[in-house]
Amino acid sequence: MSNNHDQFESLKEVKNLYDQGINLTGFLPISLPKAEQPFLLSPFELINQLTDTTGGDPSLLRYPVPQVIANDELAWISDKEFARQVLAGLNPLTVQSLKVFPPTSALDPATYGPQRSAITASQLEPQLEGLNLQQALDQDKLFIVDYRDLYLLYLTKINAQSGAKAYASRTIFFLTAEGILRPVAIELTLPPSDSTAASSLSRVFTPPLSGSKDWLWELAKVHVATNDSGYHQLISHWLTTHAVIEPFVIATHRQLSALHPLNVFLLPHFKNTMAINSSARKLLINAGGIIENTFVTGGYSMEITSVAYRESWRFDQQGLPGDLISRGIAVVDSTAKYGLRLLIADYPFAVDGLDIWDATEKCVRDYVNIYYRDDAAVLADPELQLWWSEVINVGHADKKAEQWWPQASTKSDLVSILTTIIWIASAHHAAVNFGQYAYGGYMPNHPTITRRLIPEEGSKEHDELLRDPEKFLLSTVNGRLQATIVLSTIELLSKHATEEEYLGHRISNWTDNKAAVAAIGALSERLSHIEQLISGRNSDANLKNRSGPAGVPYTLLFPSSKPGLTGAGIPNSISI
Repeated sequence: MSNNHDQFESLKEVKNLYDQGINLTGFLPISLPKAEQPFLLSPFELINQLTDTTGGDPSLLRYPVPQVIANDELAWISDKEFARQVLAGLNPLTVQSLKVFPPTSALDPATYGPQRSAITASQLEPQLEGLNLQQALDQDKLFIVDYRDLYLLYLTKINAQSGAKAYASRTIFFLTAEGILRPVAIELTLPPSDSTAASSLSRVFTPPLSGSKDWLWELAKVHVATNDSGYHQLISHWLTTHAVIEPFVIATHRQLSALHPLNVFLLPHFKNTMAINSSARKLLINAGGIIENTFVTGGYSMEITSVAYRESWRFDQQGLPGDLISRGIAVVDSTAKYGLRLLIADYPFAVDGLDIWDATEKCVRDYVNIYYRDDAAVLADPELQLWWSEVINVGHADKKAEQWWPQASTKSDLVSILTTIIWIASAHHAAVNFGQYAYGGYMPNHPTITRRLIPEEGSKEHDELLRDPEKFLLSTVNGRLQATIVLSTIELLSKHATEEEYLGHRISNWTDNKAAVAAIGALSERLSHIEQLISGRNSDANLKNRSGPAGVPYTLLFPSSKPGLTGAGIPNSISI
C-alpha cells in the first residue's frame, strides 16, 4: 500500500484542489520507493488521457467542486448530514433495522473478542427523545450500519500494512420525530492481537449532547466513513453490480440465440459491461492497482469481496423489494404502496427505487406476456431453460445448491428474474456509481483510508489532537497523492458518456414486434412521470432527507441525464 508522502495541513488545502487545481508537473515528482513508482505511473497516465484539462496549461489538473460542499463547505461534518448520507448518499444499501439489543457478532470470540456489543442502554437512552431502549426497539426507531464482522476478519492483516490503521465499526441511529436519522453511538473494535492496555478491544463514542464539538466523536465518524468507503466500492458497487452480472451476460450469449426474445430484451442491459470490467481488472482492482493502493483494505480487497459474496450474496435479495425486506427496512403490508411499508418513510433511495422497480416490472411483465402464453410455455422453451441452468450451475456454481434460486418454471418466476437482472444493471448500479464524485469527491467527507487510530484521552496524541484538531483529522485520512488519485478516478467513473443509453429507451428498429415496442414506450412514459415525482419530492421542505444540511438533492435515481458529471440518470447497463 502506498505510504502518505504529502499530508494535507488544513481543510483549506483540500479546498484548493478545486479552487486552484493541481500542477502535475510539480506534483508528480514526489519521492516514492521504486516499488511504488509503477503504481504512480498507471493512474496518472489514466488521468492524463481521460481528465479534462482544457482552459489553459495541459499540465494543470482541474476538478469541479463536489456537490457536498458546493452550498456549504462545512455541512458535511454535521451529524445530520452524516446520517442523511446513510439514506441518500453514495451507499444507501447497508442500513438495517435494529431488532435486538445489544447487537452481537457471529465470529468466534476466542479469536475475535466478545460477541456482545460494548454499547449500553445507558449510553443511548439520553438521546431517544424520552423513550427507553425497549420502547425505541418496539417502535422501530433504532437502525444500524454494521461493518464489524466483515472488517474484523481482516483487520489484523489490514493494520499490518504500511500506512493503514483501521477499526471495525458499528453505528447505531435513532429515527427522530422529524423523520431523520440521528447517530447515537459508534463502536470501533480492534482484534485482540491489535489491542493493548492503552487501546482496548472496543471503544464506544457518543455525540456531545451539549452541542459542543467533540473531536474524538468526529474522528469516530471518520473511521465509520472509511469503513463505508471500502464496503461501498468493494461490495455495494463492484461485487453486487459489476461482478455478479457477468454470469448473466455470458450465459445470454452462450444459450440464447440472436433472435430469441430474451436475448433481444436483455442485451441493452449488458452493453459495455464486460469491457469495463476488463479495464477494471487491469487498473482498478488488480494487484498493486488503484484500489489496493488507496483504500484501507489494501491487498486484501478482492479477498474481502469474495468472502462477502460467499457469506451474504443471494439472488433473491438483489431485487429492491427483497433487499429492503432482508434489511428489515420494509415490511409486507397490503395496504401500502407496492405492498411494502417503509420503516423510514423518507428514505430517498427506497422511495424513488420502488417507483423505478414497479415501472420496470410492469414493462417486463408486458414483454413476457407477448412471448409466453402460459407457464407451460416457459418450461417448454429449451433455450430459456439452458440459459437459467448455466447461470446457476456454471456462472454461480459455488451457490448452485442454494434453495433460494427461483426455478424459471412460471411466468411469474421469469418476470422476477428479468426485473432483478435489469435492476442490478441499471438502477442499483446508478445509485452506487454516479454519486461517487458528489460525496467522495470531497475526501474528508468520505475518505478511503485511515492511517492513525483514535488517541486515548491524556496521551501525547490526544494533546496533539486538541492543539490542532483539523490537522490531526487530516493526518488520519488520505494524503494528497492518494486523495488526488481517488478523486481523478471517481470523477471519471461518475460521468455519463455522450452515447449513453438510458432506462426506457432503445435504439430504433431493435424489434419489429409492435407490442414489444409499445412495452418499452410505456416504460418510458412511466419513467417520465417518476421524474416529475422525484422533482416534487426534492422540493418538499417536509422531506428533510432529500437534500439535508449540505443541500444536495437526491437525483441518483432520476431516470434521464445529460452527458458528463450530473449526479443523475439511470443507464440501461453497467457501462462505466
